[in-house]
Amino acid sequence: MTIRYGARASEQQRNREVEATRARIWSTAATVVWETDPDVVKAVLPPPLEPSEPLARIRFATVDMGTRIPVFGAGWFGVRARHGSVEGEYPLFMPMTTEQATVGGRETYGEPKKIGAVSIRIEGDVVGARFERLGFTLAELTGRLGAEIDVPARDKVDFYFKCSPSPDGKGFDTEPALVHVRRHEEARAARAIDGTLTLGDSPVDPIADIPVGRIVSMEYAQVTTAQEGEVVERVPADWLLPYVHQRYDDLSVLGKKS
Repeated sequence: MTIRYGARASEQQRNREVEATRARIWSTAATVVWETDPDVVKAVLPPPLEPSEPLARIRFATVDMGTRIPVFGAGWFGVRARHGSVEGEYPLFMPMTTEQATVGGRETYGEPKKIGAVSIRIEGDVVGARFERLGFTLAELTGRLGAEIDVPARDKVDFYFKCSPSPDGKGFDTEPALVHVRRHEEARAARAIDGTLTLGDSPVDPIADIPVGRIVSMEYAQVTTAQEGEVVERVPADWLLPYVHQRYDDLSVLGKKS
């Protein structure tokens, strides 16, 4: 008899998260990039990250793995940053509609993923997309699809802090790791969007603190991304502790919704 909770031989051990993120999987995505307040960007970046261009980005996506796994929603929200000479982005909030999509990236790379609702709707040329979590509408895009556009393939870097909270509730039980995740992204069937982006407030997911200024780009496309990550350095706990208060929800504030 096989005890499935028992140890597995080395040839049976697999990291399905890494396998999935290296596979060529296409998602349907609506992406907006905008100018925001440089002081706000500076305020949300833990050291050793530093401000780069004062830009923010949001992506609403639905992902079809092409297997028995149902289509799921995946979101991304963050700001431009740099680490030394490396330019990249620092995500603040990544809502996912399923546990499987949430846990893997959070445990492997330190992604700030939370269970939430992510949707995209297309009716003719009308497009709509939304983030929702814990009864709050956090972001909403409304608009119309425009002309076809060319979106070149690109390589990018995301910065994450992978940390383990201490069991006694006092800081971390090891120094946090700064992770670089390098991504290669390609797009097809891309179209411009003529629309608006609205950020909604929430006491536990305050993405509305990042002001929406001039829209740099707003586009709809089929997108595929392959990625690989590595720990590039350990960060003193005192550097990161002031920034992690939003990672762990204080659900008592939800009753204060006005």
